[in-house]
This record gives sequence, C-alpha cells and structure tokens, in this order.
Amino acid sequence: MAQVSPTELPPASPPESRELRRASIEALDEAIVRLAARMNAACYEQLVLIREFDEQLGWLEWQLGNCSEWLAWRCDISLGTAREKVRVAHALAHVPNISQAFAEGRLSYSKVRALTRVTHLRHEGDLLRFALKHTAIQVEERCRELRCGTVASTMEANRAHERRFLSLRRDAARGSVVLTLEVPLEEGEVIERALEVARERMITGDAEQSSESWSAHQADAFVAVARSYLDGGDDQKPRSPNHLITVHVDRSALVDGRGRSALPVETVRRLACDAETVTLIEDEDERPLSVGRQSRIVPKRLLKALWARDRGCTFPGCNRKRFVDAHHVQHWANGGETSLDNLLLLCTRHHRAVHEGGYSIRRDFQDAWRFFRPDGIGVPPCGYVVRLAEANYNVDTDAGDRQPGMKLARLIRAAMQPSAMGFAPRWKEPFGGVAAPAASPVTAASDRRN
Repeated sequence: MAQVSPTELPPASPPESRELRRASIEALDEAIVRLAARMNAACYEQLVLIREFDEQLGWLEWQLGNCSEWLAWRCDISLGTAREKVRVAHALAHVPNISQAFAEGRLSYSKVRALTRVTHLRHEGDLLRFALKHTAIQVEERCRELRCGTVASTMEANRAHERRFLSLRRDAARGSVVLTLEVPLEEGEVIERALEVARERMITGDAEQSSESWSAHQADAFVAVARSYLDGGDDQKPRSPNHLITVHVDRSALVDGRGRSALPVETVRRLACDAETVTLIEDEDERPLSVGRQSRIVPKRLLKALWARDRGCTFPGCNRKRFVDAHHVQHWANGGETSLDNLLLLCTRHHRAVHEGGYSIRRDFQDAWRFFRPDGIGVPPCGYVVRLAEANYNVDTDAGDRQPGMKLARLIRAAMQPSAMGFAPRWKEPFGGVAAPAASPVTAASDRRN
C-alpha cells in the first residue's frame, strides 16, 4: 500500500468551504421540516378518508370484521396501529381546531394521537395551545397526567397491578441470568431510588467518566441491593430526603377527580397515607417559590420545586433525567438570584455547552427563557413548525411561478424563510429586537404578478 507523505495530504478546508457546509446543513434541516409538515397534512387527509370509509362500512366489501382489520391488511400495518388510526380518525370529527392545525401541518400525528385521548377532560383550545409550544414527549406526558387525575384511572392502576411479574431465566451457555420485571409505576420508582442509593455508595469519582457502562452500574447496584437484604438490610439508617419519591398531583384531582396527576389518583391517595408530603403553591405558569440571593447553593426545598417544574434537562429536545444540575441563568457572582426565575435544570452535556460551548440563554418577547447557538441562531423549544402553505410552494427564480412539489433544490432556496412559530433559522437577535422577516416566496411571486 502506497504511503502518503504529509506534504501530499490535501490542505485543510478553508473557512469558505466550512461556511458552505453549514449553509447546506441549515438548508437540509429546513427541507426535512417542510417535508414533515406535508407528511402531517397527508396523514390528516388519510384519517379523514378512513373515517368516511368506516362510516360507509366499506370493509364489509372485503368480508372483514371491522375497519381496523381492513386497514391493517390493506395498508400493511400492524393491527394495533390500525386500531389507533381508526380511533383518532373518528375523534378528529369532534375537535375542529386540532383538526385544522393538523391539516395545516402544525401538529404531528404523535401529538394528535395523545390529544384525542383527553379532549373530554380539557377545553380543546387549551390543549391545542399547549401542544403547539411543547414537544411530542411533553404533550404525551401532560395527557397521561390528565388521564391519571380522574377517578377512571383506578381501573388503569388495577390493570398495572394485575400485570406485575418477574421472570428469571438462566443462560448456561453465556454463564449469566436474565431478569425481566414489570411492576406498577410507583413501585418501579421505589426500585429506581434503591438502585440510585446503591450506585452512589459503590461508585467513586465521576460516574460519567467511568469506563463501565451505565447498564453495568445498574446491574451491580441491583446485586448490592439483593445482598443487603440477605445480610439483614440497612434499617438502622434513616431515610434521606434526597431519595424520597416525588409524585405530582393537583389538589383538584384529589378532591373531585378532575386535574393532573403523575399516577392514578387512587394510587396517590394510598401513597399519601404513610408518606412525607410537600405542598407547592404554583401560579398559572406552574412556577413555585423563590428564596432570593441568600445562598449560591440551591436549597433542597427549592431544588424540589425546580424538579417539579422542569422534570429534567430543559434544553430543547433533551429528555435526560440523570446527571442533571441546577444552572443559574444569570450567574450568582454577577448578581443573579437563587430563585426559580433564574434557575434551569441542565444535563452535564448542555450545562457544559452553556458555560464552555458558547451557547447562551436569553428571554424572548414573552419573558420566557430561550436557548441560542454560538452563532446567534435561536433553538426552538419543539422544532421548526411549518404550515402546509409554507411547505407546499416552490419558487422558479426566472418565472416566479408557484409549482407544487418538494424538489430539494428549490427548497434550499427557500430555506431562509421563517417558520410559523417565529423561530427563523437565520434570526440573529432576541425576539424583541429583530427586524421583520422577509416576505415569503408566495407573497413575492404575487407582488411580481401585480
């Protein structure tokens, strides 16, 4: 194999080529999101057709038992997925505002699927406003909490209890044992906290820098817990409040069965019979208390309130709940308070990105914290949301005609256009002081024709 001397190596990429590559990435990002908007709209159209097909009993023509069986067979999807699509298709007939946002490509199927399960518990407009400002994971969690806040959630708790099981299988060939465990959510939290305590006692130094995997540490902790029980346990040591299990529930859910709850409401009542309870009074934006500037270190009661609000890393798209720190947006040394208004939870990776990586956090025009990249581009909280009207055009720079289709070359020319949520990829300043975005190609083409 021929050897290449250092003098024959290609030169490093000049700054111009790196800028072109960055521009290409931004354009591909925009093109993918616009295509996603069209896919959302196409999904809505498909669900409308499925509803009409079911109402006309079209599946009888194929001698099948119901529309779900026909859909699974005809469209080559699983039966469970088909049942869910049929359910959502019929539910959309009763939520015109959500249907409109779905048809415009502003809502994904994942969000719509979750919303249609709780439209009888909350006003449609409130659900839609929440969904447009949060990620699909956050929407699904909020809808799950709404379902758990009703009396009917007791049936779900009983089903989870009946499904509990543990299997132990010996694999002699590999010299190992495989454990499979399923328990109700509240009991799983107990197991997780026990493993967390065991890990902290076993691991020395920085767990993130360990050469062993997280799963390996979990396995070691599980064995340690089992050995501790066989040795007589560790009952003489008091429980630490750092390892208490926190369950969020609205007072209204406990009183009249209408509100949000992290667990089925009857399960929460049972846990509260013999547990430490902490009352948090929140405003309409779910922001609890403040302790001012007395200390740089976040007190435990404030840290509990911070976790109750953020529930993990707050960087957009990150869902990490381990190795998470409380971050002062305005540093304590620079006059920042140790209060909820000045604190955010960040995982180790994004905490480092803010301090050493050049990312910044600033307030937007709604007085909410927003993240910005080192080049000043805003990071949207739940992706660049695009309306179908924006995703459906192409621009011919010569003729100025609008044509249907999604050719990548023309989408790249449109990549400078802002999204429907107001997070334009090229905006460089906080939202209060930006210039108005340029007119869309649709408007520009219309002006040229006039």
